[in-house]
Amino acid sequence: MTTAHSQDYTEVIREMVTIAGEHGVQLSPDGIEMNESGMDFLVGIAQDAEGVSWVLRKPRREDVLERADNEARVLKLIQPRLPVAVPDWRIYTPELIAYPLLSGQPAASVGGEGYAWNMDPVQPGERFIASLAEALAALHGIDHEDARAAGLRVKSPQEAREEMARNMEEVRSRLGVSAALWERWQKWIGDDSYWPGHSSLIHGDLHPPHILIGSQVQVTGLLDWTEAEVTNPGKDFILYYAVHGEENLKLLLERYEQAGGKVWPRMYDHIVEQYAAYPVAVGQFALLTEQEEVLAMARNMLGLT
Repeated sequence: MTTAHSQDYTEVIREMVTIAGEHGVQLSPDGIEMNESGMDFLVGIAQDAEGVSWVLRKPRREDVLERADNEARVLKLIQPRLPVAVPDWRIYTPELIAYPLLSGQPAASVGGEGYAWNMDPVQPGERFIASLAEALAALHGIDHEDARAAGLRVKSPQEAREEMARNMEEVRSRLGVSAALWERWQKWIGDDSYWPGHSSLIHGDLHPPHILIGSQVQVTGLLDWTEAEVTNPGKDFILYYAVHGEENLKLLLERYEQAGGKVWPRMYDHIVEQYAAYPVAVGQFALLTEQEEVLAMARNMLGLT
C-alpha cells in the first residue's frame, strides 16, 4: 500500500478526485491509499464527506477499456441475481471507475511471496465452501439469452473448446511449451469424455483477492468481472483447485451440485486438466502486456526454463 503522501501518485490522485467531483462524488485527497498490485488497474481507496469509502480504479492500458465495457454490462445483469454483493459502478469513464467499497475483506491479498491470507486456505470451512458454491450455482444458472441480450460474449461448448485449442497453438508458436505439457494438453483437448455439454455464465478470474469474506468466513462478495462471459464452466474452479487442493475441490463440487449447479461425469478430472493448461492464459497475458517479468513467469509455467 502506498498513501497519498507518495510523490509518484500525487498527480494521479488529483485527477481521480477531480473526475469524481465532476460526477457528484466529493472525495478527500488526504489519506487516499493506492494499491498497484493489479495488472490492469491502479486502485485507490478514498472517503467522501459522509465517511463512505470508495474504490477508485484507473485503467493502466487502453486494452483494459474493452474488458471494462464487458464488466459494466456483466454487473448490470448479475447484480440482482446473485446471493452475494458485486460492485455498483456509480462512475464509469475511460479515466476512472468508482464505486462504494463492499463490506468484507479479500480471502487473500497479493503479497511479495504470494498470497497473504485472511482465512485458512487448507481448511476453508463449510461456510466458505457452501456460500461460494451457492454464488457459483446462481451465476452459472443465469439464462444465456439474458446474457446475450445484455451484450455479453456467448460461446457454445464446442466454440469454447475450439478457442482453447487455438489459444494453445498461439502460445506454442509464439512462446513455446515443453513436449510433456503439450502432450498432456492435446490428450485433454481431444478426449470428449472430459468436456461439458453445456456452457455457463462464468466469472472467469476467481482467485482469492477477488473473493470477499465476512467475519464467519462466508463469501459476501465477488470482485473484478472483466473476464466474465458464457463459456466453459470449469474455468471458475481451476484457481480454487490450485490454492485449496483436491479434497476441497471435491467438497465444493458436492455443494455446487446441491445448490443447483449443473455437473457432468468427469467434471473433477476436467478441472484438474484445465488447470494444467492454465499456462496458456498466463502466456496470452504475457504476450498482451509484453512485460518482461510476466513473460518470464509464463515461460517458467510453460516448462521452458
